[in-house]
Amino acid sequence: MSKIIKIKKGLNIPLAGEAERILNTAPRSAFYAVCPPDFHGLTPKMLVREGDKVKAGSPLFFDKYNEKILFTSPVSGTFSELVRGEKRRILKVVIQADDTDEWIDFGAVSPESITRDQIVEKLLQSGLWPALRQRPYAVVANPEQTPKAIFVSAFDSAPVAADADFIVNGQEAEFQTGLDALRKLTPGKVHLGVHAQATKSQVFLNARGVQINTFSGPHPAGNVGIQIHHVDPVNKGEVVWHVGVQHVIAIGRLFMKGIYDASAIVALAGPEVLNPRYYRVIAGAQIKEITAGNLRVEEDLRQRIISGDALSGTKVAANDFLRFYHNLITVIPEGDKPEILGWIMPNLDKFSVSRSFPAFLMPWKKFRLNTNIRSGERPFVVTGLYEKVLPMDIMPMPLLKSIMINDIDMMEKLGIYEVAPEDFALCEYVCPSKIEIQQHIREGLDNLQKEFA
Repeated sequence: MSKIIKIKKGLNIPLAGEAERILNTAPRSAFYAVCPPDFHGLTPKMLVREGDKVKAGSPLFFDKYNEKILFTSPVSGTFSELVRGEKRRILKVVIQADDTDEWIDFGAVSPESITRDQIVEKLLQSGLWPALRQRPYAVVANPEQTPKAIFVSAFDSAPVAADADFIVNGQEAEFQTGLDALRKLTPGKVHLGVHAQATKSQVFLNARGVQINTFSGPHPAGNVGIQIHHVDPVNKGEVVWHVGVQHVIAIGRLFMKGIYDASAIVALAGPEVLNPRYYRVIAGAQIKEITAGNLRVEEDLRQRIISGDALSGTKVAANDFLRFYHNLITVIPEGDKPEILGWIMPNLDKFSVSRSFPAFLMPWKKFRLNTNIRSGERPFVVTGLYEKVLPMDIMPMPLLKSIMINDIDMMEKLGIYEVAPEDFALCEYVCPSKIEIQQHIREGLDNLQKEFA
C-alpha cells in the first residue's frame, strides 16, 4: 500500500544557480573515463592493456573480490591511459574515443520473458550491475544476495539538484522497462519515491508494477536512504537495493536495444555558471566539454567544480571526468578570501542556519555560497542541531561517537545498518564543531563490513 510521508526535519539550502529546463548537447569528448573510486570498496583487476581497442560495453576491469562484477567502456575507442594515485591505486581508466560508437550486442529481450538469473547475468555482462547499490554498507550490490526491496527516488532535494521530471521526459518506455527488470530482482516490492508538489511527470505518477510513495518536506527528503528508513527500514541481516532514475533508464535501454547505451542528461548548475542548463552527454565525459565558456570569469576568482551536489559530491578539475552516479555538476566559488570582521559584520548576502545574518527575513533569496567553513575542527558541542536536520529515528551524535571509538555493538544498536554518508551531509553542514561527519560514517561502515566479511 502506498504511503504518504511528511518530512519535517531537514534544511533547504538556498544556493543560487538552479538549471533552466533547456537541453543542449555537449560536444563529444576526446577522452572518457571509468573511475574505480566511484565504487567504494572496489579493487579493480584490469582486463585490457594500453592500446587495446574497445567497443561500448567492452569489459575494462572487474572486482577482485567478486569477479562477476564487470566494469565496461561507455564508448568505443582505444584504452589510452591508466591513472594511478598513492600506493599505485587506480584512479581512472581513460578511453580515447572514436568519432562514432560501436556497441557490443547483448541481445534485446523483454524482462517479462526471461528469468531473474538471466536478468542478473545481462546486467553483469553489460557493466550496468554497478548501478545497483545496497544498504547496509552503501556499496555496489552483491549479485549473490536477494534484496527484500528495491528503491528508486524520483526526485532529488539537494541544492540546485537536477530535475528528474526533465531527465525522464521522452524516455518513458525505457524507464518503465527498467522498472520491469528491477521488479524481477526482488521477491518484495519496488518502491518509487515521488514528491508531493515537485513531481509532475506522469511517467512517475503512473508507473506500473511499483509502490509509489509520496514525500513532502525539505532536504534530505529526496535521499533514498531517508525514503528507505520511512518505508521499509533495514535491520541486521536484511538487504535493500536502490537505483537512480538515470540508471533505471539505462537498464531499460539495455533490454529494449540490447546495448549498453551510456548516454545521460546532466545539469550544470551553481552560482558560478553563467547559463545553468542541462546537457546530453555520455557517462564519463570530460567536465571541460560541459563547462566550456559557461563559467563566470573574474580576476582572482577561484572556483570549485563538483561532480554531484555541493553537500556530498566529488571535487574535480576541469579536465577531470563526470562520475558514474552523478547527473549534476555544481560550480561554486572557493572560500579562500579573507573577510573583514567575519560573521560580526551584518550582511544580507550571507546565509546562516542559526539566523546570524538578517537574510533569514528574505526566504525567497538565493545565495552565492562558497566553500569557506569559517574556523577549524574543535571538540563536540552539544547543540541539538544534528537532530533538527536528520529525519531519521536514530541518535546521530551517539552514533558518531560509537564510530570514533569503533564500538561495533553500539553502532549496530544505534542504527548504522540504515545509513550512508550522504544522509549525514546536512549534519556536517550545520556542525558547529566542523567535524567531517560523512568521512566518519564511511569509516564506520567499512569497519562494520570488515567485521562481518
